[in-house]
Amino acid sequence: MDKLLNTNIKTVSRLLLDGAVKTKDLTELALNRVSEIHKLNAFITLTQNEAQIQCGQSQERYKTQKPLSELDGVPIAIKDNFCTENIKTTCASKMLENFTPTYNATVYQRLLDAGAVLVGKTNLDQFAMGSGTIDSIFGPTKNVWGYSEGDNFRISGGSSGGSAVAVATGACYAALGSDTGGSTRNPASYCGVVGLKPTYGLVSRSGLIPLVNSMDVPGILARTVDDTVSVLNVLAGFDPKDSTSLTKPYKKIRLPPAGKMSIKGLKVGIPIEYNCEQLSEEVCDVWNEIAILLKNEGAIVKQVSMPNTEYSIVCYSILNQCEVASNMARYDGIEYGFRADEHYSTEKLYATTRRLGFNDVVKNRILTGNYFLLSRNYTKYFEQALKVRRLILNDFDNVWDDVTILLTPTTLTDAPLYRDFVSKTNRDQCAAQDFCTQPANMAGVPAVSIPIKLSKNGLPLGLQLIGKNLSEPLLLAVAKYIENIVKFPHFSYKM
Repeated sequence: MDKLLNTNIKTVSRLLLDGAVKTKDLTELALNRVSEIHKLNAFITLTQNEAQIQCGQSQERYKTQKPLSELDGVPIAIKDNFCTENIKTTCASKMLENFTPTYNATVYQRLLDAGAVLVGKTNLDQFAMGSGTIDSIFGPTKNVWGYSEGDNFRISGGSSGGSAVAVATGACYAALGSDTGGSTRNPASYCGVVGLKPTYGLVSRSGLIPLVNSMDVPGILARTVDDTVSVLNVLAGFDPKDSTSLTKPYKKIRLPPAGKMSIKGLKVGIPIEYNCEQLSEEVCDVWNEIAILLKNEGAIVKQVSMPNTEYSIVCYSILNQCEVASNMARYDGIEYGFRADEHYSTEKLYATTRRLGFNDVVKNRILTGNYFLLSRNYTKYFEQALKVRRLILNDFDNVWDDVTILLTPTTLTDAPLYRDFVSKTNRDQCAAQDFCTQPANMAGVPAVSIPIKLSKNGLPLGLQLIGKNLSEPLLLAVAKYIENIVKFPHFSYKM
């Protein structure tokens, strides 16, 4: 039965429909796996009661042969920065440690409407401000690849590291992450799973606790490209609750069967600026391997230039901190969340609540963002950053005149050791980890990371495909084409 957790959504859906497997048994297997991987610290809140109720309702539907969707009865997990009614949503922070929303994020509601079964809320960096899932008040999430006791483990990536580990270990078939600068694709690469950042506005942000409103996107983590598509088809589409939601009707994606697609004539761009000094030789070799593979399969592979990429991280850092300063202003200890035991004055209550409720990373970003937004600095920093963002967007707009998709690294190396990673500041961590992923967020274009092979350390190495807005059908088809050829050896749980 354990093999069921390593199969794909389409297979499980068919087994459920045929009656060969019951949703109750599938849910129990997933919950048992969640318990087994406790030491990896992938989950913050377990939802056994909700899962039992949801799988029972699903079982009744299967008795009448009327499942709601392909996801009916399928165990999933959700990053703990998406609101879930009557279930804690902590953002891995003291500020929201005991916060229980009164409504569901749209993405979670759509999963419920499709019959999915929630097994838990996953770990992250506090308020998603990180790239390693190390800054949670509940402790770091440990990568199942290269796992070791003590501080000799590999990071899971971030900030959606808990979701990536949950999927990699078979604790769920798919999980939601969020992606502001690469927070879905980065852990997907390090944990050997697929990570999709959709086009900005394609998937609703309503109920996603905001970090950077102009770049936040709900992301999807799954073991295969087909599973990613199954989830995207449920989530995507207009949401009147989200002012940034695209109104264009969403047409469900149907990928061609493996081996039935041709990429002859496909124009693939290799951006020279992504070959930065910190890029490891192994990642560079894998990048070249896949470029040659695509060329041998009939694609037209050519180098392209994205000249403003080198300014992207600095630009992102400024815009990120400015929006963080604005978004974090709501946490004042009055309406919801942590409230300090302070009665001297309202001003003192605000200050003490925020001092105790936020960690140093969050406080530093708030202070820096407010500095950038001071009237004397606004033009020098914020307005200039917006202009640079436009140049980065222009790079993407221009490159589509020459190529159809871009092939880049996802991360610069395989998963770093925790002890090495924490020796750097949060700023330096993110500057390195987001280098290849963050420009897609600046431009709002879709990107997907797919696992390719194992490094000499036995750790996953992933590559990223980037496309123009709403090119998910082609982007994911090419990702599946590569996936079918490389046949990445997914993690087999034997801990």
